[in-house]
Amino acid sequence: MNSRLLANTMRVLALQMVTRAKASHIGSALSIIDLVAVLYADVLSVDPGNPQWSERDRFILSKGHACVALYAALAAQGFFPLPELEEYGRDFSDLMNHISHKVSGVEFSTGSLGHGLPFAVGKALAGKRGGKGWRVCVLVSDGEMDEGSNWEALLFAAHHRLDNLLLLIDYNKLQSLTTVAETLALEPLAEKLRAFGWAVTEVDGHDHEAVRSACKGFPWQVGKPSVLLAHTVKGKGVSFMENQVVWHYRNPSEEQLAQALEELAQAREAG
Repeated sequence: MNSRLLANTMRVLALQMVTRAKASHIGSALSIIDLVAVLYADVLSVDPGNPQWSERDRFILSKGHACVALYAALAAQGFFPLPELEEYGRDFSDLMNHISHKVSGVEFSTGSLGHGLPFAVGKALAGKRGGKGWRVCVLVSDGEMDEGSNWEALLFAAHHRLDNLLLLIDYNKLQSLTTVAETLALEPLAEKLRAFGWAVTEVDGHDHEAVRSACKGFPWQVGKPSVLLAHTVKGKGVSFMENQVVWHYRNPSEEQLAQALEELAQAREAG
């Protein structure tokens, strides 16, 4: 499945899951779907038939509240049957409302922000010291960059020259209640990341060609970890959700789901 078709499929599945479960965080999931689709369609070396393959690339979703995006990608790519998505958010289900390692293809459970990058750095260090060829990719939210643990991990990764590590930052400029700028301003973010010793590339996070080209080309500098600063839109793909902070916590009604699915069907037909 090509990345654009995968992204459209993931949006449909994510919306259905959140509506069915009356769950939150659909805006956060929609903003990363294009990034995750490109990774699973074109970048990551993984095997759905053997999720624990020792030579697989490791992908960690640090913004675990956006779990429906990753659950949808894994099911669509054959890590587990699509009907299992109907269990999302139900009591005693492995498909929890924050990403769970109990689900086939998930490397690490996250939810408390600021944990995924330090874990990924440890994995990358282990891979380097073990002489392994696999790579580590980790996706964090922009609001999550408020966490001090991330900045410690940035320093550590650069110090240990972890060029087998790719960090993707979902820079949609919104967090739980308002804008990132109003909560705790990050700018000039790219310059800060470079000052911490990382190779930085900025892209439109919904431009599949740009994301694909950048991710397939990492590491961008030998001896430096790479960070993709992906400029995204919260709620991307659904007109009434785009760039609206209320969709961090709100769940769609059946009528809103129908409207969203119609918009996605039209987008798919348009190519």
